[in-house]
Parts: sequence; C-alpha cells; structure tokens
Amino acid sequence: MKKVIAINGSPRKKGNTMTLLQKALEGAQSVGAETEIVHLYDLNFHGCRSCFCCKRKESDYWCKCASKDELSPVLEKAMNCDVVLLGSPIFVCNITGAMKSFMERFIFMNVSYDKNSKTNLEKSINVGCVFTGAFPADPVPIYMPIFEWLKDNGKTLNGKWEYIVSLDAYQFPDYSKFATGLINEPHKSKVRLEQFPADCQNAFEMGRRLTL
Repeated sequence: MKKVIAINGSPRKKGNTMTLLQKALEGAQSVGAETEIVHLYDLNFHGCRSCFCCKRKESDYWCKCASKDELSPVLEKAMNCDVVLLGSPIFVCNITGAMKSFMERFIFMNVSYDKNSKTNLEKSINVGCVFTGAFPADPVPIYMPIFEWLKDNGKTLNGKWEYIVSLDAYQFPDYSKFATGLINEPHKSKVRLEQFPADCQNAFEMGRRLTL
C-alpha cells in the first residue's frame, strides 16, 4: 500500500487550500493509498539553519535534517512516503512563510553538492502542489516563476512534480463584515460556483495520478 502525506501550508483548516488538498487526498485514497494530513500552523518550527549536517560525510544525518523541533517527525514521515501533497495560498506574492520553511528543510537535506544529478536521494517521491490565490487569472504570469522554481527544486526528490493553481478564491463567508470595497463579491461567488468545482476535480485527479 502506498503512503501519501498532505502538508497544509495555510493557516486555515477549512479554507480553499485545505479543500483542494483534501480532494487530492481523496484521489490518492481512490487507488488504495494510506493517507495523512499535517497542518504546519499547528507546529512550532523554523526554516533551514544551513548547518550542512545533512551533507557531512559518514554522518548519522546524511539526507536527514539535524534540527530537532516539531517539524522533525513530519520530515521523517514525508521521506517515507511515496507521494507528498503540498498546499499553500499565495501571501504577499509568494507561498506562506510556514510552507517556505518546510520546503527549505524538505528539499535542502536531499540536495547534492557532490553529484551531477543534484540529489543524494536514492528513492523517488512524487509531489503534487495546490496553490490558491484571491487574485484573478490575469496576473498569473507574474507568479509562474515561483511555481516553476519550486518544480525545478523538486527534481531533488527524483519523482514526478505537478501543480495546480486555483484563482479568484472566495475568501469570506460574509463580505459585508470586511472593508473590501474593491472586491466584486458577485464575481467571486460566480467563480466559486462555476470554477472551483473544476479545480477540486483537477486536484482529485492529480492525487490519483501521482499515486498510481
């Protein structure tokens, strides 16, 4: 049985990112995978400290992060999985700080400074990402380098790397309670009704496809 872990990099446990991650997990479950989800905002952890213990010769931490905090067992679980699903909203033009810190440690401990393959990892892990944003589709080209950079760094895991982007996200259950005069709530509602179900289906198919 294949193992799949989802890493939620959103502070919300019932928001758009989490909904898409759950659909991706359902896709993995549809082909018999054992699944688990972790909420990064529940954990107390930091990013990479550049100690290089993961690259020290004859080290107990070869391809492992030597830092010890609440992320440590999550990294161990992720490295023992066949598929890792990552989810993050776009905050201030990038993935969330929590997801960035996770990625620093998850990716860097496998990066090789000694091989042309750029990785010390001997197994392969497939990665699927869901990114969500409140902005409309027009500015997407501005953000593509971020998504492609993550995909390129994912080569250190030797597996497939896919991502989907869900935009024009519906952010509040009641827009009247917030100062959001520049937002067209009827348009957001329409996107939620017509496009978001398709995004959910794409997430499901991605989770299924990466697990097969």
